[in-house]
Amino acid sequence: MDKRIFTADGADVRADVFVCEKLSGKTRSAVKKLFEGGLVSINGKIAKPSQTVSVGDEIEVVLPEAVEYSAKPENIPIDIIYQDEDIAVVNKPQGMTVHLGNGNVDGTLVNALLYRLDSLSGINGVIRPGIVHRIDKDTSGLLVVAKNDRAHLSLSAQLAEKTCRRTYLALLEGNLKTDEGTVTTYIGRSPENRVKMAVVPPDKGKLAITDYSVETRYKGFTLCRFDLKTGRTHQIRVHAKYLGHPVVGDAVYGIKKQKFKLNGQLLHAFRLTFTHPSSGKEMTFEAPLPDYFTSVLNKLTKV
Repeated sequence: MDKRIFTADGADVRADVFVCEKLSGKTRSAVKKLFEGGLVSINGKIAKPSQTVSVGDEIEVVLPEAVEYSAKPENIPIDIIYQDEDIAVVNKPQGMTVHLGNGNVDGTLVNALLYRLDSLSGINGVIRPGIVHRIDKDTSGLLVVAKNDRAHLSLSAQLAEKTCRRTYLALLEGNLKTDEGTVTTYIGRSPENRVKMAVVPPDKGKLAITDYSVETRYKGFTLCRFDLKTGRTHQIRVHAKYLGHPVVGDAVYGIKKQKFKLNGQLLHAFRLTFTHPSSGKEMTFEAPLPDYFTSVLNKLTKV
């Protein structure tokens, strides 16, 4: 186990807030579990989350060793729209997590890929074999999977060099004032909720750039296209909120009370363009909007 010891040198603050600030990589839920497990103490006594930390207090936090999962093949139907000896392109459904972690030990895209494909790259280890980039659990659409390490390195380089192009469609609340534009901010962990991402000062996050353009305007809603120039966690969802028009169905960054009965946000990765690792040819794939998405659009009135 990893033991951390801190000495408080600032104003009085709640113990859980103090620990969250010191363990910047931990979410609030993870910190809560540390307290529940009796792994946080103040001046030698087990601490409560609401306990006050004062100047001079010694706070000890014991971090359990991380559990290393090994993904196992599972016979889960998935939509593989293309594959060859180097890559596979998958249309991921809404509600499926990409890889193991954070309590997800089965039912992930990786579990399905291990069953369906004859090989996957090993660069990301036993938890994320083949995974070059991700999309959120409740976001649907395209992602490319590497079947060997050479392909993985090529695709990763394209993502880093921004030559791999990813385009999304999203239905937004309200109507955007402009037909197109670019959002340039810095995105990092929300200071209010460590589970969420947020637009933050430059020294607190990473550069995030998203181009957007209006596809269709509806009464009270906008169907918008987003082109990622960077790949930050929840980037489109955070930028949509930043524009004042969150993605419909987004329970984290959007409106809590939903007009439609949805199981997640109406955000779909519909186009993916990259250079094939072996042939060097540019390849573009598209995936149509899922039925639940088009069903909502059919209920709306165009303006």
